[in-house]
Amino acid sequence: MNIVRFSGPPAGGVATLLEVRTVSEILWVQNARRLQRGPKAGVEAFAPDVIDSVRAFHATIPGYEPTPLVGLPALAASLGLASLHVKDESRRFGLNAFKVLGGSYAIARLLARRLGRDLSTLPYPVLTSESVRAELGPMVFATTTDGNHGRGVAWTARVLGQRAVVYMPKGTAPFRLERIRAEGARAEILDRNYDDCVRFTAAEAEREGWVVVQDTAWEGYRDIPLWIMEGYGTMVAEALDQIEARGDALPTHVFIQAGVGSLAAAVQAVLVARLGEAAPQVIVVEAERAACFYKSALAGNDVPLAVTGDLDTVMAGLACGEANVIAFDILRDYAAAFLSCPDPVSARGMRLLGNPLRGDAPIVSGESGAVTAGLLSFLMADPRQRPLRDFLGLGARSSVLLFSTEGDTDPDRYRSIVWDGEFPTVGLSLEGR
Repeated sequence: MNIVRFSGPPAGGVATLLEVRTVSEILWVQNARRLQRGPKAGVEAFAPDVIDSVRAFHATIPGYEPTPLVGLPALAASLGLASLHVKDESRRFGLNAFKVLGGSYAIARLLARRLGRDLSTLPYPVLTSESVRAELGPMVFATTTDGNHGRGVAWTARVLGQRAVVYMPKGTAPFRLERIRAEGARAEILDRNYDDCVRFTAAEAEREGWVVVQDTAWEGYRDIPLWIMEGYGTMVAEALDQIEARGDALPTHVFIQAGVGSLAAAVQAVLVARLGEAAPQVIVVEAERAACFYKSALAGNDVPLAVTGDLDTVMAGLACGEANVIAFDILRDYAAAFLSCPDPVSARGMRLLGNPLRGDAPIVSGESGAVTAGLLSFLMADPRQRPLRDFLGLGARSSVLLFSTEGDTDPDRYRSIVWDGEFPTVGLSLEGR
């Protein structure tokens, strides 16, 4: 069992996690604060009309099309579920990950504000035109990333004829660095963890006059992170429309991964805003070494706890120890449960999706994209996990939706895990509170 000691949170502030001793266990905690604010409270920014406008903007970008929603009936049957769908974001704009949805929309909203115009009057061809570029003048967008978000920002800056500066935390795969540089950005890996890189980026941007485009929020910095989260709504709305178009049952459960929580909260908020009381249960899944939402829920906190240290996990996109404060409020109020997973859970998901049961289609899913599939397979196949299944109501009538948020964005690591068996799942256990 993990031994965890927390300091008390200062009023309105962020508490610090003082000590963590980690072993290879899947840990879970139910959300005792769920629905204390009542249905739909706090999710107005993700109302269907808002997400429709987000999708309308994305649809003006050349090459836009909904990413595949892959049904896995054989796997669902083997796990004792009614259905299982996986949204495959490896096909998004040729960038192998979903993150460009947030960065492109947020930058577009930012530029529309600077131009004093409504975004509906600035479809992508207009926004990227020479006349708009001349009106705006030169700009530099700065961000911190584990890979996917930074590439999306760099890609957007390039097509707008602007510049991007991207800082990456220690341990970042060189391949991810070079992919960002290939988009024309100035990028480098710092000897800092993710959260310290965020602070460094903000300080550099203030000194240089750059615009920070970060997918996490803090006091005084909320508009751009909220727009990024709204941008992710396109993916969720696509998935719901695809399910409905097939005549399949809407999901009863959604397992969604969290780093700073922007994606998880966007998924949660869109589901509640669109479906109301019919919204599925959302289960938030984190990397063991960076499980700030799990630890905050375990402590019963109304403000997020911060996890410090190297945040060393193969799930690079989830290696974030400080929560987006907007996301924290949403997930605190609506998520059903929070789970902390060691790296072998993600590895199991990668192997499972890439090597499916007969009749199911393969999905190439990276380390941060596959952890929910690995967790679901472990949870449903192990008879010892019945207490958690019963708590969540998972069983023969359950329809589960997962989001594979990236493909093989680190090809060498992908092959090491899927081909060579790195991070075996022998000896995993699961405990709850």
